[in-house]
Amino acid sequence: MKAIQYKDYGSSEVIEQVEVPVPSIQNGHDVLILVKAAGVNPIDIKIRMGFMKAARPVELPFIPGGEAAGIIVSIGDAVTTFKVGDEVIALTKTNGYAEYVTASEDFVLPKPQGLSFVEAASIGVNIGTAQSVLFKAGKLEKGQKLLIQGGGGAAGGAMVQMAKATGAYVIATASGKGVELAKSLGADEVIDYKLEDVTALVKDVDLVADTAGGEAQAKLFKVLRSGGTLLSIVIPPSQELAAQYHIKAGFVASNISAQTLENGISLIKAGTFKPVVSKIFKLGEAAQAQDFLTAGGINGKVILTVD
Repeated sequence: MKAIQYKDYGSSEVIEQVEVPVPSIQNGHDVLILVKAAGVNPIDIKIRMGFMKAARPVELPFIPGGEAAGIIVSIGDAVTTFKVGDEVIALTKTNGYAEYVTASEDFVLPKPQGLSFVEAASIGVNIGTAQSVLFKAGKLEKGQKLLIQGGGGAAGGAMVQMAKATGAYVIATASGKGVELAKSLGADEVIDYKLEDVTALVKDVDLVADTAGGEAQAKLFKVLRSGGTLLSIVIPPSQELAAQYHIKAGFVASNISAQTLENGISLIKAGTFKPVVSKIFKLGEAAQAQDFLTAGGINGKVILTVD
């Protein structure tokens, strides 16, 4: 089968398309999936660059890809949830950039009717991340005020929609086309961070969800009420600033399973959540896809399609 692989850490130049054997089911609870589309995520780039050696060590040569959508072609003898022919979304952890991938049935869920494979491949990590940050760690409730830094991005856009569905008041930062996107997804206020100072416009927020990181993160402490919470999916927030502003702050590393996606999938079925795809690349263009994501300013998800 065709797969994307690299043998060394480094820039996108280490990425190559190779022929490797189709993976076989090793566990009774595994399913084998014919991949139709795979999501491209920032973690894929961090792993390739060697930044995650301690937290997410991998064995080289390595096939990246943490989420995929496709059709089940084989199942383990202990699988009870799925059958051959089912169209599914899979949280694969690795190996998603390929024509076939295996996944445990606990990390697989039915593809919602009405979604294309491209759309289905765009939602798993985004919804799981939003669920982990907003509700598991952030304990977001109806009526609370939320600020999302990066509301026009893939994860940020999911957060906007899921927070609004809960009844929160949502403020998002974005720039360029991301401003209109965040508005269209339901944000109550959108601040163009390139033109306006968020700290001058926002006060007494209950929860800040940081999807962008960088130097701008330090400013976010100022918009929180005393006792509020700042959570980042990019870099751990300063505990010194947290103490200074009397807030809680932490880094959220999402541990996503099929169960984590239940809330978001229910919103898709209800028509209150829509996938947002920024650009589609072919499998053999994986290097270009990762470079496109690395360049930043992406509104929505980057997807690889597998012919």
